[in-house]
Amino acid sequence: MNKLNLNVSDETSRLRAVILGTAASNGPVPAVEDAYDPKSRKYILAGEYPTNEDMVKEMEAVNVVFKKYDVKVYRPKHIEDCNQIFTRDIGFVIDNTFVKANILPDREEEIEAIQYVIDQINPDQVIRPPEEVHIEGGDVMLHGDYIFVGTYRGEDYADYIIARTNLEAIDWLKDTFPNKKVVSFNLRKDNLDPYNNALHLDCCFQPVGKDKCIIHKNGFLQEEEYQYLVDFFGKENCFQITQEEMYAMNSNIFSIAPDVVISEKNFTRLNNWLRSHHITVEEVPYAEISKQEGLLRCSTLPLIRD
Repeated sequence: MNKLNLNVSDETSRLRAVILGTAASNGPVPAVEDAYDPKSRKYILAGEYPTNEDMVKEMEAVNVVFKKYDVKVYRPKHIEDCNQIFTRDIGFVIDNTFVKANILPDREEEIEAIQYVIDQINPDQVIRPPEEVHIEGGDVMLHGDYIFVGTYRGEDYADYIIARTNLEAIDWLKDTFPNKKVVSFNLRKDNLDPYNNALHLDCCFQPVGKDKCIIHKNGFLQEEEYQYLVDFFGKENCFQITQEEMYAMNSNIFSIAPDVVISEKNFTRLNNWLRSHHITVEEVPYAEISKQEGLLRCSTLPLIRD
């Protein structure tokens, strides 16, 4: 079998291979007490939780865009009654290394569904952090020599099902990737209020283009950490999103190249801004999937970029 030669060192270089999640058999609507995040909880309570059918259509629209740009797309193997949309949670690539994430224990079978892809990677380049290290791909943002990581430093970490990446993960990344500068950001967490909850770093920040970023100030608990990113990219290169836009997941778009992004068709202000910076915006419907507090970056796991 051909080996997959992994290569991902940033968020925007030309994409060649990706794992796109699947919504084929999401299972019944979860009970409120089983919701993993406040946004899902809100839509379960409202009786507006997304249907399989709608989500399959939305993901197919993304698949079509990948085909248009000649990207090799892998899909998870089918598991009956299992939410397999958010592949970003279960693994991520740093340079040429595939990291299997330590996620919520009852999601372990999601990793098994992409094992056939992992089997095509040189085994020396597949690692799994030790058990005490909690880390999910949505909190890991690559930018050349930098790894930006979302975390939650509060002593009440264990009380938050939405706190997915712990301080042990920061130390582990520093030890495992000594050639990278690891910078961590303390994120705002709220089990019940989706307007004040940054589930992952990509819910309030993401680089785009060659030197720009999308950012939401209130997602960060420490203003100086938010300011660090604004200074890093330059104020004029930062697209500041509102609380409403963060809730709608405007920072969770996905780059196919520095000048091509996939974005939700309702993100009018953002999409206009991207186009004003000569970035092609491939618009797709993704509003139903966003009801689970995840969007385009969450449902993609890049394997190879140029």
